[in-house]
Amino acid sequence: MPTPLPLSPFLKTLPVYQPGRPIEEVARELNLPADSIIKVASNENPFGPSPLALAAMQKSLAGVNLYPDGNAFYLKQKLAAKLGVETTNLILGNGSNEIIEFVSHALLGPGDDVVVSQFCFAIYPIVAKMFGANLVIVPAKDYGHDLPAMLRAITPKTRIVFVANPNNPTGTLAPREEVIQFVNEVPDDVLLVMDEAYIEFLDDAVDLVPLIRLGVRKNLILMRTFSKIYGLAGLRIGYGIGNPDLIAALEKTRQPFNINSLAQAAALAALDDAEHVRKTRANNFGGLQFFEKAFRDLKLEFIPSFANFILVRVGEGQKVFDAMQKQGVIVRPMGGYQLPEWIRISVGTPKENERCLGALKIALGKK
Repeated sequence: MPTPLPLSPFLKTLPVYQPGRPIEEVARELNLPADSIIKVASNENPFGPSPLALAAMQKSLAGVNLYPDGNAFYLKQKLAAKLGVETTNLILGNGSNEIIEFVSHALLGPGDDVVVSQFCFAIYPIVAKMFGANLVIVPAKDYGHDLPAMLRAITPKTRIVFVANPNNPTGTLAPREEVIQFVNEVPDDVLLVMDEAYIEFLDDAVDLVPLIRLGVRKNLILMRTFSKIYGLAGLRIGYGIGNPDLIAALEKTRQPFNINSLAQAAALAALDDAEHVRKTRANNFGGLQFFEKAFRDLKLEFIPSFANFILVRVGEGQKVFDAMQKQGVIVRPMGGYQLPEWIRISVGTPKENERCLGALKIALGKK
């Protein structure tokens, strides 16, 4: 029997985000030992968190009876120094996902337009629909963003444009010249959200921070996260970099104490561990090369990736996902992204990559 409560009408068509499956859930379902399962589904750091972050969390445990610093003073100070911005340019979120909600709370209402690319991160459409906004989906170009076409899609009704670069789930990277032109040409009254969750994996990323530091683009916010290269996905901590006036407005939408004390301590320490970042980048580069060669040998189509995962065309994505899961290897089927013939594989350790490839070959009948 449906609830008699007058729920928001926007919820009727609102999809539910389906994350990568947890190891514990698969272990229960398939009656497998949890330690026999590997998860290469959610673009997590296969080396785990920085040892410095683990030590910092251990030290902070005794203080969890106290509320955390609601303004995350020390973390903002360190981030600001690292980026060359002021603390007033920064807002922290419970994962960068929460930054998406902040900007939507501040700017969106029923009938407003949000421009995204085909094959965009699933949360952008979900949050847009949550606020009753219209979603304008621009067809992808070679599975990535067609930035000139997205610029043409902006109208007086457009409030937000979301661009992930590199993009999730495709791993594509927009050309440098197109990014610079796009950032400069988005109208001043439209917020451009550049999602840079995977920027640390790039060798020569477009640096947009100076545009914010110098106050050149007041309608730009950059989103970054500690979930990927820093290995803190379970703590849920991300941040936005933007104009102080915009950040002040977004702060009004932020819940008190949204960043817990362990997350703050771990993020602070992780910023000091350059070796952990270097090791993760090197492993990721090697892992991408490994999978690209393997897919060529297997004559499987794949999308060259600039992130810490790779998309490969396997025929029936869900069927291959199920077959690999039965072998204790969790990948990500892409049917929810309108890519039903594909699966996404996160780069693991060399041993995990070998096992994943073996499971894929068995699932495809190639071994």
